[in-house]
Amino acid sequence: MQKLDSLILFVIFSSLLAFPQDKRKASFFEGKTELKNPFNLRDPFKKPSDKSKRKRSGYNKIGKDQYTNVSVPKNYSIKDIKVIGILLGPKRRAIAKIGGDKAQKILSEGEKIGSRTTLKAILPGGLVFVEKLVNVYGQEEYLETVVPISSNN
Repeated sequence: MQKLDSLILFVIFSSLLAFPQDKRKASFFEGKTELKNPFNLRDPFKKPSDKSKRKRSGYNKIGKDQYTNVSVPKNYSIKDIKVIGILLGPKRRAIAKIGGDKAQKILSEGEKIGSRTTLKAILPGGLVFVEKLVNVYGQEEYLETVVPISSNN
Protein backbone atom coordinates (compact mmCIF):
# COMPACT_ATOMS: atom_id res chain seq x y z
CA MET A 1 0.00 0.00 0.00
CA GLN A 2 2.82 2.31 0.84
CA LYS A 3 4.35 1.68 -2.61
CA LEU A 4 1.06 2.55 -4.30
CA ASP A 5 0.78 5.81 -2.35
CA SER A 6 4.33 6.79 -3.28
CA LEU A 7 3.63 5.98 -6.94
CA ILE A 8 0.52 8.18 -6.97
CA LEU A 9 2.41 11.03 -5.31
CA PHE A 10 5.23 10.66 -7.85
CA VAL A 11 2.80 10.86 -10.80
CA ILE A 12 1.08 13.93 -9.35
CA PHE A 13 4.32 15.80 -8.69
CA SER A 14 5.82 14.89 -12.07
CA SER A 15 2.69 16.12 -13.88
CA LEU A 16 2.79 19.39 -11.91
CA LEU A 17 6.44 19.92 -12.79
CA ALA A 18 5.76 19.32 -16.51
CA PHE A 19 3.48 22.35 -16.97
CA PRO A 20 5.92 25.11 -15.99
CA GLN A 21 8.52 23.78 -18.45
CA ASP A 22 6.40 24.92 -21.43
CA LYS A 23 6.15 28.38 -19.90
CA ARG A 24 9.91 28.43 -19.34
CA LYS A 25 10.55 27.59 -23.01
CA ALA A 26 8.30 30.40 -24.16
CA SER A 27 9.76 32.92 -21.75
CA PHE A 28 13.35 31.94 -22.63
CA PHE A 29 13.06 33.33 -26.20
CA GLU A 30 10.85 36.27 -25.24
CA GLY A 31 13.36 39.13 -25.30
CA LYS A 32 16.07 37.47 -27.36
CA THR A 33 14.51 36.96 -30.81
CA GLU A 34 11.95 38.51 -33.13
CA LEU A 35 10.73 35.13 -34.36
CA LYS A 36 7.21 34.32 -33.24
CA ASN A 37 7.61 30.55 -33.07
CA PRO A 38 11.25 29.45 -33.40
CA PHE A 39 10.47 25.74 -32.90
CA ASN A 40 8.38 25.58 -36.11
CA LEU A 41 11.21 26.71 -38.43
CA ARG A 42 12.62 24.46 -41.16
CA ASP A 43 15.66 22.36 -40.29
CA PRO A 44 18.65 24.07 -41.98
CA PHE A 45 20.44 20.75 -42.47
CA LYS A 46 17.66 19.22 -44.58
CA LYS A 47 17.16 20.08 -48.24
CA PRO A 48 14.19 22.34 -48.99
CA SER A 49 10.95 20.89 -50.25
CA ASP A 50 10.07 20.78 -53.96
CA LYS A 51 7.78 23.80 -53.58
CA SER A 52 10.76 26.13 -53.24
CA LYS A 53 12.43 24.77 -56.40
CA ARG A 54 10.16 26.51 -58.85
CA LYS A 55 11.52 26.68 -62.36
CA ARG A 56 11.66 30.10 -63.93
CA SER A 57 9.54 29.65 -66.98
CA GLY A 58 9.05 32.10 -69.78
CA TYR A 59 12.60 33.45 -69.93
CA ASN A 60 15.19 32.56 -72.56
CA LYS A 61 18.90 33.31 -72.35
CA ILE A 62 19.98 35.16 -75.49
CA GLY A 63 23.54 36.13 -74.50
CA LYS A 64 25.84 36.68 -71.59
CA ASP A 65 23.70 38.14 -68.78
CA GLN A 66 20.89 38.82 -71.27
CA TYR A 67 17.41 37.34 -70.91
CA THR A 68 14.20 37.82 -72.85
CA ASN A 69 10.62 36.64 -72.59
CA VAL A 70 10.21 36.68 -76.38
CA SER A 71 10.39 33.16 -77.75
CA VAL A 72 13.14 32.78 -80.34
CA PRO A 73 13.33 29.48 -82.19
CA LYS A 74 16.84 28.09 -81.86
CA ASN A 75 16.93 25.92 -84.98
CA TYR A 76 16.20 28.36 -87.76
CA SER A 77 18.32 28.92 -90.83
CA ILE A 78 20.07 32.11 -91.89
CA LYS A 79 18.04 31.93 -95.11
CA ASP A 80 14.83 32.36 -93.09
CA ILE A 81 15.90 35.69 -91.51
CA LYS A 82 14.42 38.90 -92.88
CA VAL A 83 15.97 42.01 -91.27
CA ILE A 84 13.44 44.81 -90.71
CA GLY A 85 15.48 47.31 -88.74
CA ILE A 86 18.60 47.93 -86.76
CA LEU A 87 18.93 49.76 -83.44
CA LEU A 88 22.38 51.30 -83.02
CA GLY A 89 23.82 52.43 -79.71
CA PRO A 90 25.85 50.99 -76.86
CA LYS A 91 23.90 47.72 -77.08
CA ARG A 92 23.16 47.00 -80.73
CA ARG A 93 19.96 45.17 -81.56
CA ALA A 94 18.33 44.01 -84.79
CA ILE A 95 14.62 43.57 -85.46
CA ALA A 96 13.91 40.61 -87.73
CA LYS A 97 11.17 38.31 -88.92
CA ILE A 98 12.13 34.66 -88.88
CA GLY A 99 10.60 32.23 -91.35
CA GLY A 100 6.87 32.56 -91.92
CA ASP A 101 6.28 33.94 -88.43
CA LYS A 102 4.43 37.28 -88.37
CA ALA A 103 5.91 38.27 -85.01
CA GLN A 104 9.09 40.32 -84.92
CA LYS A 105 12.09 39.09 -82.96
CA ILE A 106 14.84 41.16 -81.38
CA LEU A 107 18.34 39.78 -81.99
CA SER A 108 21.51 40.88 -80.20
CA GLU A 109 25.24 40.48 -80.85
CA GLY A 110 26.70 37.22 -79.58
CA GLU A 111 23.40 35.33 -79.80
CA LYS A 112 23.63 31.67 -80.80
CA ILE A 113 21.54 30.54 -83.74
CA GLY A 114 21.37 26.79 -83.97
CA SER A 115 24.39 24.79 -82.82
CA ARG A 116 27.12 26.26 -85.05
CA THR A 117 26.07 29.80 -86.01
CA THR A 118 26.59 33.00 -84.00
CA LEU A 119 25.46 36.56 -84.68
CA LYS A 120 28.85 38.30 -84.57
CA ALA A 121 28.09 41.89 -85.58
CA ILE A 122 25.18 44.23 -86.15
CA LEU A 123 26.18 46.88 -88.68
CA PRO A 124 24.14 49.77 -90.12
CA GLY A 125 23.72 47.84 -93.39
CA GLY A 126 22.86 44.40 -92.03
CA LEU A 127 23.87 41.46 -89.86
CA VAL A 128 27.09 39.41 -89.92
CA PHE A 129 26.78 35.73 -88.99
CA VAL A 130 29.75 33.41 -88.41
CA GLU A 131 29.36 29.67 -88.83
CA LYS A 132 31.96 27.19 -87.60
CA LEU A 133 32.52 24.30 -90.03
CA VAL A 134 34.95 21.39 -90.33
CA ASN A 135 36.36 20.93 -93.84
CA VAL A 136 37.25 17.64 -95.56
CA TYR A 137 40.76 17.75 -94.08
CA GLY A 138 39.43 17.89 -90.50
CA GLN A 139 40.35 21.55 -90.02
CA GLU A 140 38.00 24.13 -88.54
CA GLU A 141 36.84 26.89 -90.86
CA TYR A 142 34.72 29.94 -90.25
CA LEU A 143 32.14 30.98 -92.83
CA GLU A 144 30.87 34.56 -92.66
CA THR A 145 27.45 35.45 -94.03
CA VAL A 146 26.07 38.98 -94.38
CA VAL A 147 22.29 39.43 -94.27
CA PRO A 148 21.33 42.91 -95.54
CA ILE A 149 18.31 44.94 -94.45
CA SER A 150 15.27 43.83 -96.46
CA SER A 151 13.65 46.47 -98.64
CA ASN A 152 10.08 45.08 -98.53
CA ASN A 153 8.57 44.14 -95.20
